[in-house]
Amino acid sequence: MIVTVASFKGGVGKTTTAVHLAAFLQTQGETLLIDADPNRSATGWAGRGELPFEVVDEWRSPQKVRQVDYIVIDTQARPTQHDLELLTDGCDLLILPTTPDVLALDALVLTLEQLHKIGATRYRILLTIIPPKPSREGEIVRQMLSEEEMPLFETGIRRLAAFQKAARAGVPVYAVKDPRAQEGWMDYVRLGQEVLAGGEVE
Repeated sequence: MIVTVASFKGGVGKTTTAVHLAAFLQTQGETLLIDADPNRSATGWAGRGELPFEVVDEWRSPQKVRQVDYIVIDTQARPTQHDLELLTDGCDLLILPTTPDVLALDALVLTLEQLHKIGATRYRILLTIIPPKPSREGEIVRQMLSEEEMPLFETGIRRLAAFQKAARAGVPVYAVKDPRAQEGWMDYVRLGQEVLAGGEVE
């Protein structure tokens, strides 16, 4: 199974999602994370500590893909229409992380317009960095996307300091000392379960 994580905007948790989805999938079978982002954020994450799966760049991936059950691809921000065509054609599911704010939603609309142009259907939106209560931003955006009948994961990823700690330490969030680290990990466990339960999104 190949899962690609893409976004038209930086700072929406794209690499965090790729890393933690790969960490979950590694519990189900051999998993490879392909870092196709020129910033090499996932490679940097792995280099600062230790991840439970291998991270390679797109140039070293061909000989690796035959040996694994799951592949997660972290892409560059703001892919072109041609990039999106290649990404959607080459994966089982395209995950589009977005934060519940106006700028991120504007970028999401651009992405969806491009996906519509190329006739892509195997994608799903993931709400990330959802602010805690009393903020209702996450609920409001979820309702808005649902009313527009957008393909949306039931799971959302909360805004937690534990994720920044994990990135600095180079480990998955469950490995850091933070009182809410396990909550962050369970968000991604639920996401991973949705990914596996859904298979290909038609």
